[in-house]
Amino acid sequence: MEEYAPGDIVEVETTKGLAYVQLTHTHPSYPPVVKFLPGSYEHRPDNVTVLAEKPAPMAMVPLTGALNRLGLKHALAGRSDIPHSERSFPIFRMPIRDKQGKIIYWWFWDGQGLTYSTELMAQQETLPMREVMSSDHFLDQLLAHDK
Repeated sequence: MEEYAPGDIVEVETTKGLAYVQLTHTHPSYPPVVKFLPGSYEHRPDNVTVLAEKPAPMAMVPLTGALNRLGLKHALAGRSDIPHSERSFPIFRMPIRDKQGKIIYWWFWDGQGLTYSTELMAQQETLPMREVMSSDHFLDQLLAHDK
C-alpha cells in the first residue's frame, strides 16, 4: 500500500480520464488533507505540478484507503511545494444545530483549536467542511472537477 506525503500529486484513473489530487497536510488525529486539482485528462499533462498552483477545493480523506476501496488505479505523478498562501493548516467549518436542525452557530477548526461564530461570513462559506470524506463522496469530487 503506497502512502503519500504532503506535496505529492496523485494521479487517479477514473471513468472520465485522469484526475489529480495533491496531499497538502497531515494531522496526527485525522486523515490527510487533499486538494482536488482541476480537470480530467486523457494523458498526464507535461507539467502536472502546474495544476497545484491555484486554489482548489480541499477535504480530509483517508486517501490511500479510499483509492484502494474504490479499486481505482493511482500513482505518484509528481511533487510540488504547497503554495505559500496554503501552507498553514486549512480552516474547516462545522455547523452546530439545534434539535430542529437549524444552525445555531458555526465551529471553525484550524487543526489545533476551535473558534466559533453565530454568523457565517461570505468568505467562510467556501471553507471545507470538518468531516472525513467517504470514499463515494471522494469519487464524486474527483469526477466533478472538469476543465
